[in-house]
Amino acid sequence: MSLLVVGLSHRSAPVSVLERAALAREAQAKLLQDTLAAEPATEAAVLATCNRIELYADVDKFHAGVAELSTLLAQHTGVGLDELTPYLYVHYEDRAVHHLFSVACGLDSMVVGEGQILGQIKDALALGQELHTAGRLLNDLFQQALRVGKRAHSETGIDRAGQSLVTFGLERLADGAPLGDWAGGKRALVIGAGSMSSLAAATLARAGVAHVAVANRTLARAERLVEILQEPGGRSAAGFTASAVEMAAVPAELALADVVVSCTGAMGVVLTAEAIRAALASRTDAPAGPAAAGSVDQDRTDSGCPLDSACGDAARTDVRLALLDLAMPRDIDAAVHRLDGARLVDIESLAEASADAPMAADVDQVRTIVSDEVAAFGAAQRAAHITPTVVALRTMAADVVASEIARLDGRLPDLDDKQRAEITQTVRRVVDKLLHAPTVRVKELASTPGGAGYADALRELFDLDPQAVAAVSRADSQAGTHKTAREPA
Repeated sequence: MSLLVVGLSHRSAPVSVLERAALAREAQAKLLQDTLAAEPATEAAVLATCNRIELYADVDKFHAGVAELSTLLAQHTGVGLDELTPYLYVHYEDRAVHHLFSVACGLDSMVVGEGQILGQIKDALALGQELHTAGRLLNDLFQQALRVGKRAHSETGIDRAGQSLVTFGLERLADGAPLGDWAGGKRALVIGAGSMSSLAAATLARAGVAHVAVANRTLARAERLVEILQEPGGRSAAGFTASAVEMAAVPAELALADVVVSCTGAMGVVLTAEAIRAALASRTDAPAGPAAAGSVDQDRTDSGCPLDSACGDAARTDVRLALLDLAMPRDIDAAVHRLDGARLVDIESLAEASADAPMAADVDQVRTIVSDEVAAFGAAQRAAHITPTVVALRTMAADVVASEIARLDGRLPDLDDKQRAEITQTVRRVVDKLLHAPTVRVKELASTPGGAGYADALRELFDLDPQAVAAVSRADSQAGTHKTAREPA
């Protein structure tokens, strides 16, 4: 295994850089294809979320791999390599496995313990499978990461320790008030119909909002989300209603909304400061005077609070439109922070805020799970590494048996079928018994740290054809490539 990951996240880079480095699905696909086209990568997968972009690859050279993957990330994100490099982190082999397993468990999330990352890992695997860039190593790795994440959430209290990014963002908007009390009776607008937007809509419905309008570029997806929200037996409050609207109807919905949540895949701003200003000015609850036009909050600028920061929001009592931007790059113009009457919480605000301290015991338990799973995965991969050599050895032995039986047929042509079959079986049993102990033992030894050398020793001792071993490896890799992504049990 020569697993390499090069990436950047909210822990290593400012939001301004993450925003510029965001990749649409089409760009992710091109990145994967170019990674495989360039040496030294033989497999590739990309994990792209609202606060991370990571490129995973199976490489045959570490330094060349780091240079190539870094260059590809710079080319495809459009961020210059010199600017990007200080924010990149690199993990190799077991450290790379440990990193992905930690990510899957929510230990590396902006809000510790959030479970949305599992769906994003599953999407990353599905894309690699669809493009045939994920072979046996990355299929095994990502499938195991999904299982480890599920195990962490089922066996520990990490779910209690952390919140989803959606809930955390809404609680920031509520400014300490119970979410149900704050949301009760409000009208919400949710822009987007993906996983995060759907979770936001469902969370708001459970919290007691009176109505949720869902706007999406594809109206059918918005309509499907509305159907789910209104399904009988759902967890929405009594009297709850929902509607699907075209994106063209967003300005009108803004004028009615109390809460807006936006999380789309758009690469540009979806809601401008001008649109929010116009919505505030048209509202029936707009106060008289300059604030009705959505003026800059002078108290915030006079107090030294940066105009592009939400640091003054907690002290504001005039909020008439609360906005949560969960997109990366951002959907809502950061200039909205300066508008009187609006409160905006975005990824940058969440990154600056401190989530409730998670329960230390649960986090420690998850870390133990990750460490155990990394060790088990490494042992399994090292053992699997020798399998092609063992298969090639047994194939060679079978060929030797077949050759000797054919020679015996020429020297003893009078043997009847029963005699020939008995001799053949006897020779095969002898060969199998001679090979059994060394092949079982070499697999055990190969699973230990540093065990990769046993495959080389086996090839040397039995003078195995390297091409025969490579053929088995290629067949295994192709079999791994055609696995399908599935939710772990």
